[in-house]
Amino acid sequence: VSAAAQLLEPLYELQRQLVLQSAVMWTDDTPVKVLTGGEEGSRQGRFWTYIGDSTHPYSVYDFTMSRGRDGPQRFLENFRGYLHADAYAGYDAIFLGSDSEIVEVACWAHARRKFFDARKNYPREAHQVLEWIGQLYDIEDRARDLSAEARCELRCAEANPALDQLGAYLAQLASTLLPKSALAKAITYTRNQWDALRRYTTDGRLTIDNNTSERTLRHQAIGRKNWLFLGSKNAGPRAAVLSTVLAGAKRHRIEPWGYVRELLMRLHADDTRLEEMLPDHWATAHSESVLTHRLNESRAKAAAKRDRRQRRRIQTHRVR
Repeated sequence: VSAAAQLLEPLYELQRQLVLQSAVMWTDDTPVKVLTGGEEGSRQGRFWTYIGDSTHPYSVYDFTMSRGRDGPQRFLENFRGYLHADAYAGYDAIFLGSDSEIVEVACWAHARRKFFDARKNYPREAHQVLEWIGQLYDIEDRARDLSAEARCELRCAEANPALDQLGAYLAQLASTLLPKSALAKAITYTRNQWDALRRYTTDGRLTIDNNTSERTLRHQAIGRKNWLFLGSKNAGPRAAVLSTVLAGAKRHRIEPWGYVRELLMRLHADDTRLEEMLPDHWATAHSESVLTHRLNESRAKAAAKRDRRQRRRIQTHRVR
């Protein structure tokens, strides 16, 4: 594993440099157990993912031994653009310290979850908010296949009025609740993030949530059930390299084993044509390695999800 990661490191570094050239990025993190030996036994490290936009289509992992801001601050040092992220406080210094050159875009999926959790004790109020958020996602379903410009126009015409109504409702509701209630906490979270939550409506390249990052991290969560932990602190960066290569294969639906085998053979032979080995370039040049059935499955799942939302929307209108 160590030797493979060492061979693949130049390709990893190229993808890291390219992803930082994105105008829009998505990031998230997940914990991982790291064996340290001695009395301590183990510590909790973090994997971070940084996902580039459509012109820099790479998903790069980083590893740190803590969730401190130093890790993302170091990785994002040369990035300038929009950054989709959760409300982790460690990002605040990055946004503030960038002289507005790194712009926060918050996640409506995170906000929605908090109202969903509050629905048991406040069913009427929580469901009212969830219905508004559902309208925002319905608009995104219709905007899915539009150009960035047309998507922005649709959001301005339909999402912004809905957000205005939702914002007014939250302000009115906040004054009637105990501060420590689940619904009050959901409202406080949303209002504190309000500008960043609305930002997706200002640019068609932005997304309504950060689910792109969460989906990318899912294989790490599945992996933890299989490999359980990292054997040492030194294993973290190596795992980040390997995860980046495999994430690239998954993003571009390349058969992973054949792709990695070819990469290792070329790099072992001192092949320096790294651009040819980038996953998007590889998928174009080696179409036979692309798993087209995965693309069809993905499209079918997305269509089914849109259909479910459409049915829910029709049912809601009937109830009214």
